[in-house]
Amino acid sequence: MLAMPTLCWLCRMPLRIARHGICSLCLRGLPPLPLLCPRCGLPAGSAKVACGRCQLKPPAWQALVCVNDYCSPFSQWVNQLKFSHITALRVMLARLLLLSWLNAYRRGSVPRPDLLLPVPLHQRRRWQRGFNQTVLLAAPLADWLGCEWHEGLSRRRRGALQHQLNARQRRTNLRGAFRLEMAVQGRHIALLDDVITTGSTVDEISRLLLAQGAASVQVWCLCRTL
Repeated sequence: MLAMPTLCWLCRMPLRIARHGICSLCLRGLPPLPLLCPRCGLPAGSAKVACGRCQLKPPAWQALVCVNDYCSPFSQWVNQLKFSHITALRVMLARLLLLSWLNAYRRGSVPRPDLLLPVPLHQRRRWQRGFNQTVLLAAPLADWLGCEWHEGLSRRRRGALQHQLNARQRRTNLRGAFRLEMAVQGRHIALLDDVITTGSTVDEISRLLLAQGAASVQVWCLCRTL
């Protein structure tokens, strides 16, 4: 039997390379990003120099890479992956993230990571969902980059849902929430998340990793709320 060709997630036309998930025409038609600060990932005047916000009060991580804003079609894809269990999206989303990282890498904004760490879910939330969506992204990314990935972080306590809190409440909610369960001394780490809004979660984890001797921490996400 002949295998049916995989269709583009947007235009539904057959794909020449099935694992890409999106055709080259639709890829070129995705919403463009404005210039983003290479450190915090927010709109700025340059994609090579840290913005004024970061020069005054930098985040704990050294660089941030995102695919796009939390807008259509990216927000729909993230929600379909997380809440509708359409896990077939994972390879296409991982590829978009890889392409975004390659653009930053070619600009000299980020080093090549030797370890990928997914942001963890609390055990109960992971059980309710059935999976951790960032873990689904880690395996193909590590394979393409030729690096390691581990679930080396755990969440000690569940806490309130982050999207229900303001920025100050988010920081308080996350204090002491994470545990590192592996050695990271001297490692260049890419921390994977799906959506970053205030950055409180990845900031807390980045501080933990750097305190344990990580050489650098860069944050990779599918969507950065701009």
